[in-house]
Amino acid sequence: MTEFRDTSLLLAAARNNAEWCATMSRAHGVPGAFGPQAWTAARRTPPYYPDAVTLVPGADGAALTGRVDTSGPGATVKDSFADLDLTSDGFEVLFDAQWIHRPAGTPAGELGLAWRVAEDPAALRAWALAWDGGEGHADLFRPALLADPDTRLIAVLDQGGLVTGGAVITRAGGVTGVSNVFATGDAPAWPAVLDAAHRLFPGLPVVGYEHGGDLDVAVRHGFEPLGPLRVWLHTAS
Repeated sequence: MTEFRDTSLLLAAARNNAEWCATMSRAHGVPGAFGPQAWTAARRTPPYYPDAVTLVPGADGAALTGRVDTSGPGATVKDSFADLDLTSDGFEVLFDAQWIHRPAGTPAGELGLAWRVAEDPAALRAWALAWDGGEGHADLFRPALLADPDTRLIAVLDQGGLVTGGAVITRAGGVTGVSNVFATGDAPAWPAVLDAAHRLFPGLPVVGYEHGGDLDVAVRHGFEPLGPLRVWLHTAS
């Protein structure tokens, strides 16, 4: 059985991430539903976003996959506790990652770069274009996100006011979740993003998840691993 460093924080991190996935899906007109074990969407969610997120360990995998669209390949399940086996339902592991945690109120370090909240469609577009890096997915972030009171898109700015990095921060589950962290140059975005999280939602621990080199960067900026998660991809036709 998987062991976790702090079960209460892990449950909060999973809930926070599910709330952000639900917010993104609503912005695309895709409704979802929270149940005792998971958040699920019966229709396919936006690109890069899961069709289900487990909220507790030991979720019923068969019931979970029965609530998402598996009529073709492409559906994904975020197995927040890395304790499911969905292979018999036509899924395979897409990637493994680690939930991460940073205590509330800890110093963010030397900022170096300024930040601001994207508060209007023009600022959102500038943020999305910088995040996308020319890959053609900037339209993923829609203006409806600006109306959510618990979501902030943080733009990290150079001295000329250009967006050189950023992140999404989400308040839910008694924590602040950080996702979509990016930097377009050599300067890391984390110090400014952490400063924004602590100023906008003071007193809340900061959580998220990363893997590979991005996990190493997060650890260098004061995060500690909480426990594993896994994302499953439906590949059966």
